[in-house]
Amino acid sequence: MVQRCARGGWGTITAGLFSIFVVSALAGPDLTTKHEKGRCAIRGHCGKQGFFGSDLPCPDNGVAKTPEEDVKKKLVDICGDSWSDTDVCCEEEQLDALKTNLDRASPIINACPACKANFFNMFCTFTCSPDQSLFINVTQTEPKGDKYLVTELNHLVSNEYGSQFYDSCKDVKFGATNGKAMDFIGGGAKNYTQFLKFLGDKKFLGSPFQMNFPRPSADDFLGMDPMNKEAHPCNSTDEKYKCACLDCESSCAELPEVTEVKQCYVGLLPCLSFAVIIIYSVFLGLLCVAVAGHVAYQKHSKHKNERLRLLQDLEPSDDEDEGDIVHNVGMLDRPTKHYFVNTWCDRMFSRLGYICARFPAITIITSVLAIALLSLGWLRFEVELDPVRLWVSPDSAAAQEKVFFDENFGPFFRAEQAFLVNDTGGPVLSYDILRWWFDVEGRIQRSKSWQDGTTLDQVCFKPVGDACVVQSVSGYFGGDINAVSPKYWEEDLLACVDNPSSCLPDFQQPLDPHLLFGGVNESVLDAQALVVTWVVNNHAEGTPELERAKHWEISLKKLLLAVQGEAKERGLRLSFNTEVSLEQELNKSTNTDAKIVVVSYVIMFLYASLALGSTTLTVRSLLRNPANALVQSKFMLGIVGILIVLMSVSASVGLFSAAGVKVTLIIAEVIPFLVLAIGVDNIFLIVHEFERVNISHPEGTIPERVSRALGRMGPSILLSATTETTAFALGCAVGMPAVRNFAAYAAGAVLINAILQVTMFVAVLALNQQRVEANRADCFPFLRVQRADSSYLNGGMGHGAGEEGGLQRFIRKTYSPALLGKKTKVFILAVFFGIFTAALALFPEVQLGLDQRIAIPSDSYMIPYFNDLYDYFNAGPPVYFVTKELNVTQREAQKELCGRFSTCDQHSLANIVEAERKRPEVSYLAASAANWLDDFFLWLNPENEKCCVNEDGSTCFVGRNPPWNITLSGMPEGQEFISYLDRWIEAPSTEDCPIGGKAAYANALVIDDKHLTIPASHFRTSHTPLRSQEDFIASYKAARRIANEISEDVDAEVFPYSKHYIFFDQYLSIVHLAIALIGSALAATLLVTTVLLGSFATAIIVTLTVAMTVSAIIGSMAIMGVSLNAVSLVNLIICVGISVEFTAHIARAFTFPSRATMERAPRHRFRGRDARAWTAMVNVASSVITGITITKILGVGVLAWTRSKIFEIYYFRVWVALVIWAATHSLILLPVLLSLFGGRGYVDSESEGGLEQDLRNRQYPALLGEEDEEYDSDY
Repeated sequence: MVQRCARGGWGTITAGLFSIFVVSALAGPDLTTKHEKGRCAIRGHCGKQGFFGSDLPCPDNGVAKTPEEDVKKKLVDICGDSWSDTDVCCEEEQLDALKTNLDRASPIINACPACKANFFNMFCTFTCSPDQSLFINVTQTEPKGDKYLVTELNHLVSNEYGSQFYDSCKDVKFGATNGKAMDFIGGGAKNYTQFLKFLGDKKFLGSPFQMNFPRPSADDFLGMDPMNKEAHPCNSTDEKYKCACLDCESSCAELPEVTEVKQCYVGLLPCLSFAVIIIYSVFLGLLCVAVAGHVAYQKHSKHKNERLRLLQDLEPSDDEDEGDIVHNVGMLDRPTKHYFVNTWCDRMFSRLGYICARFPAITIITSVLAIALLSLGWLRFEVELDPVRLWVSPDSAAAQEKVFFDENFGPFFRAEQAFLVNDTGGPVLSYDILRWWFDVEGRIQRSKSWQDGTTLDQVCFKPVGDACVVQSVSGYFGGDINAVSPKYWEEDLLACVDNPSSCLPDFQQPLDPHLLFGGVNESVLDAQALVVTWVVNNHAEGTPELERAKHWEISLKKLLLAVQGEAKERGLRLSFNTEVSLEQELNKSTNTDAKIVVVSYVIMFLYASLALGSTTLTVRSLLRNPANALVQSKFMLGIVGILIVLMSVSASVGLFSAAGVKVTLIIAEVIPFLVLAIGVDNIFLIVHEFERVNISHPEGTIPERVSRALGRMGPSILLSATTETTAFALGCAVGMPAVRNFAAYAAGAVLINAILQVTMFVAVLALNQQRVEANRADCFPFLRVQRADSSYLNGGMGHGAGEEGGLQRFIRKTYSPALLGKKTKVFILAVFFGIFTAALALFPEVQLGLDQRIAIPSDSYMIPYFNDLYDYFNAGPPVYFVTKELNVTQREAQKELCGRFSTCDQHSLANIVEAERKRPEVSYLAASAANWLDDFFLWLNPENEKCCVNEDGSTCFVGRNPPWNITLSGMPEGQEFISYLDRWIEAPSTEDCPIGGKAAYANALVIDDKHLTIPASHFRTSHTPLRSQEDFIASYKAARRIANEISEDVDAEVFPYSKHYIFFDQYLSIVHLAIALIGSALAATLLVTTVLLGSFATAIIVTLTVAMTVSAIIGSMAIMGVSLNAVSLVNLIICVGISVEFTAHIARAFTFPSRATMERAPRHRFRGRDARAWTAMVNVASSVITGITITKILGVGVLAWTRSKIFEIYYFRVWVALVIWAATHSLILLPVLLSLFGGRGYVDSESEGGLEQDLRNRQYPALLGEEDEEYDSDY
């Protein structure tokens, strides 16, 4: 401990303050036997207890003496004019020592005149008061030769004086460290008794004797009168003693209440939730009333008709057969008009299908060449790995401010941090653990990077001399385990924690215990975690210095990974983070994810091949002739479908890579799933429609049949592809590069995929049909299957073709009639609008943010680190208020910035920050601003004789007129200001002058000597501990608000900067951006649907269904713990596009109903919109289930096994919700809404003329086998 404490601190000041007394030689100890005015208790120096000790006073109960003139002058210079006419109990040598030690204290407390005056007054009175014996009583002495040394005494100080003395100093800031002066002069005392005890306790380099401060009592101290001189309050009305707001809370002006928008609540419910529940309740009530009224009216009508029948003969005539009036009542309302846009689209897609099927080889070769040409962009393929450039918009205010900060002050330090944790709840500290950890730190200091042999000493931050900044418990002991006593280490550690300034580390800055210990209950000895931080210099991108720092960090990571095992052996856990860790973990790609990609494509291929083959290969035909499987299977079509997906992804990547858009790992891992899930859907629709055409028009040529199929499905594909591409493209409006690039690549891939499907896939489909009709084997077309049925007899379908599948039969016979029943409709409306209401009510529960723990792999070593950071780190990140183009050479500008002078503006930068610090629940600020201007002016104070010194050795500003004073009137301006500022910024911090600018502010200022301005400067403070995404977002909002307030009062632009701000800037506007983008996507859906369907009412229903789907997804996000950020926002926009795909085909089948299917609607059951809704469900519902819903489940389901939490949460969970809600809304709600409120229908071009009229003779036999089936009404 001797070696440790020898590094200095406040103890050197107090040592002198209590060893400055001289006494005459006495034969025996002259104890304080007489307590009266004019009599002393101690006087003079009488020697030292040890070789390295300080001089101790002698007991002297004699009378006070009149000082000589030179002594009196020196006393007045030190203690003030009040001592000019009085006897004293001190001599000249005492005054010399007093001045030396008070000069050391002065820079620490100069900022607050009241504290300084009280501090000086206390020690001047203790040293020289003529009435010492009234408040000092010597209780113990020790002989020293023929003299006696005072080793213990009682010093009575009144409660009033002690309390006012402490209150005047407790908030004083020491600018160079941005800490409290009380940590230096009072050991961090929390009240005046602790303050006085710290001053009086005997300790090495502290008080050389024990001075007790007992509470005054007339019974215990007869004849004594406690010292009770006037103590100046820090908010004194006397300008001479008034302290600034920065150093005195009671001097601060009250800030206006923060009027941020607060969430409205009705009881425990947010107002939005309460409102939608009320609205839904009203809707449900009106619905019940309407249903009850309708039932009553129906009963009334029925009774009326029964009475009429009694009066009239309603029997039909002989020549009238009621059942033959019409074949199907639903056909009375069938559409009769054409829609020109649909007709044109049908014609264009029919022509396109015919050309592609007529010239399949040319189409395929052209498609492959076009994809190959686009894929040339892979030559410029680049992957973005930097987290900042991935997740931060370069145009955002925070990003631009980061560039300004880095250019002017240098990049922010690189921090390497480790937590040593005892998870059992017991203390982490013991002597053995300390000994082991000292060894670990030694190994870290000696470690070298394998690339270039870089060591910590070469890359670390060194504010003073050659000492690296390492914030560790080892710093209390100088990093030397030999300074740690196995027996007394606990007492030594507590002493250092109580007074950090007495145990300075090698880099000479006090160690804040809050930065070193976590999970502290009563004392640091029971701390559950140790925190160690190594600070490394940062450099600009691409510099050799930065590469060396990264190399060392990689070596540190490897070492700490090995140390984790050592910690486990000792029953502890080590978690850590290096500056390169996050980037490496974010971009980690392992074989696990590669396997998931492969598995997903294999599953999709198998499903596509089997599902497509099932349209023509029935169980009956397979059992009758197994050879049919070799011909009717569609594995080749499945392979081509998957290849088209891969080609579209490749072309999109090539296209955007050529345009300079960098790829991210999100694109690499998610887009293949997305395009696969979307791309296979259209393949199912085209193949299913083509098989229908093969049945209805087997006599047509293959190109003609393909033309008909694509003509019918092409407009649906156009509708879904257009809305999907538009929705994805809107994601490019998000500023975050990773998300914006993802949206661009996805939009390109989906568009290219759709184009390839209606060209290349159609050509392959035609070739496949030629193979089938020639009875050639699938995948091996050069082999002819002789035993297979003759496919050409039935349009290539073979025997048993046209059999209705079980799913389609269920939809036609059971599901659709039940769904469109009147009672069912009412129930469905009530349920789905209830879901919509619940989703809206959950909107306020969706949190903002993207936890870093989610962005990295779930098995990353950084997950425990972030957990420990939130649980055990008791300090917030630093925050800087940065000024631009500051003309601080003028007095008015100085007043707008300063905080420690009586004429500083009440709403100056320093005062605003200080006032905000006093309400941390709103401002999230934990510390006062380190104000370079205040410290610069204090450095100029001639009372700090060792600070500003001229070349000739004289102190600056001595004899200046006007003199340096607290009102700023004597401060430099213009060129003189800059000249002194240049000197201060190069001045080191020393024990004699701790407010030199070099250590604390060397990187805080940019000085323009030519224009006499400060182009850039910053004022440092820190946030309160931030333990959640909500805290980080709120802290950024608060800092923005404070900076705006400062800018209004300071004639300069001011902005806040902290390292995490760039990642949270998006959350200031993300809610409004989400509303705008989702609203735009819905508006685009409404526009495209209106144009392609020709019905605004139907388009409204489709858009409403999509909006309700997206609302349900957002509500699910609140339940599933998916927060709103740029990633989930783009996913929501994607959800709009995919939801349209679920609804578009049903809506189009409703608008353009198949006449042949509509004729088969249940007789006397459905009319008008009901008949068209039934037709739409029978025609395309099975394709929506097998081709859209199941493919998306398979495509998305594999993401459940990803090792990345960000994919699992923000893609898998959201897309699962999408599939569930989009499928239920499109297959249940949409048909009901269309049957009730759907728009007008049009003639389906493919249903008219020629053989289409004879469809009844050739359509699925199952559709004709139950013509006489009757359906009962719901009512």
